[in-house]
Amino acid sequence: MPRNILHRRQFLTQTGSAFAALVASGCITKGVPAPSGKKAFTGYGQLKPDPNGLLNLPEGFSYRLISSFGDKMDDGGTVPNKADGMGCFDLGNGEIVLIRNHELVAADGAGGSIETGFGTFNGNILPGGTTNIVLDASTLEVKRQFRSLGGTIRNCSGGVTPWNSWLSCEEAPTGPGQKYGEGLALNHGWVFEVPANAAGLTEALPLRSMGRFNHEAACVDPETGFVYMTEDRDEGVLYRFIPNVPGNLSNGGQLQAMVIDGVPDTRNWNFGNMPVGKSFAARWVDLEDVEAPKDDLRFRAGDKGASLIARGEGIHMGQDDLYFCSTSGGAKKLGQIFRLRPGRGIGSDQVELFFESESKEQFNYGDNLCVSPNGHLIVCEDQYTDRVDNHIRGITPEGAPYDIAQLMLQTELAGGCFSPDGKWLFVNAYAPTRTLAITGPWAV
Repeated sequence: MPRNILHRRQFLTQTGSAFAALVASGCITKGVPAPSGKKAFTGYGQLKPDPNGLLNLPEGFSYRLISSFGDKMDDGGTVPNKADGMGCFDLGNGEIVLIRNHELVAADGAGGSIETGFGTFNGNILPGGTTNIVLDASTLEVKRQFRSLGGTIRNCSGGVTPWNSWLSCEEAPTGPGQKYGEGLALNHGWVFEVPANAAGLTEALPLRSMGRFNHEAACVDPETGFVYMTEDRDEGVLYRFIPNVPGNLSNGGQLQAMVIDGVPDTRNWNFGNMPVGKSFAARWVDLEDVEAPKDDLRFRAGDKGASLIARGEGIHMGQDDLYFCSTSGGAKKLGQIFRLRPGRGIGSDQVELFFESESKEQFNYGDNLCVSPNGHLIVCEDQYTDRVDNHIRGITPEGAPYDIAQLMLQTELAGGCFSPDGKWLFVNAYAPTRTLAITGPWAV
């Protein structure tokens, strides 16, 4: 099936309008400090118990349940489980679409048969991939639901592109003869691309030059077309992919890893190498053999000086900078958020530790994140405790954390993204799958 990917000329001519659309959707924003003399924003107030026992929200906020595990879809299947990363796109004609990852492994149900996909397990197409939810932009009525990617494993998070596609990332560098790889026909651990205007199951093509590792999330700088990617490993690094043709990731390119001179380890586990708020110059080293059959890409990056990051998770592009989350980084191992400002050929890239959680009340194991239309960070929690108490946390442009929501189910929150008009925050409850839309008096 055609991939509907923009080529270089289209990318360069359409970046301006795509960028404007992303700004409107909250996919690309710029944090603005509180005006002089105005009291700093401290949150929306106490969370109120949900009579339905699903999601506690502040006064004046409400949610809608958009899609649930087991719902019938238009392609004859049912909504799969383990909903994770997600992106929102404007389709025009009064429609928006959510593209939703499902972090499924071989033993999980697919929600019905999958006609075609990338990989198989003991001859059967793997259940991981994505589903699309097409909504009426004004009413949020579900108009269509269908599977859009199959044959993959553990599609954890990903990211939106300026040319209107979703990058779905496998958190599973495994394959034949490798750990957890028995029964698999092919190596996994790739990025796949799903066009926002897909009408059904798309061709599952791995973007091999973007590297094989424990992928988590991705974001694209709309001015350069460079793709930044996180790695969910204790000794992970931050990757950057420079495509040969901006807007056409399947045409190959150069994968790199970030080096912060003087800070080989950003995790702050044993030493305070990375103080909050201090900016450091960042540079990038080229990586070879990026298909990494031995799953050793991060180690070879480290040998070249790449700085260590503890479990890189969500990453999201702002207007002039991008933010990425380290789930277990920090002196108390509760999580960190970094801000990277690309030099874009004018100056050096600059990176800083924007926020480091000092208590579970600030946030506990931040995972997916996005930037809201008002410039605040929206962080979804994924705690690793016997009994979880996961929240959606906000962080102001000044670095002050506050509560937005509390999930009452014993599962993680993931996939936070805003509607193009900035009214609705969409989010997933992981298992059983619940896709929710939250609205309220968002701060401006």
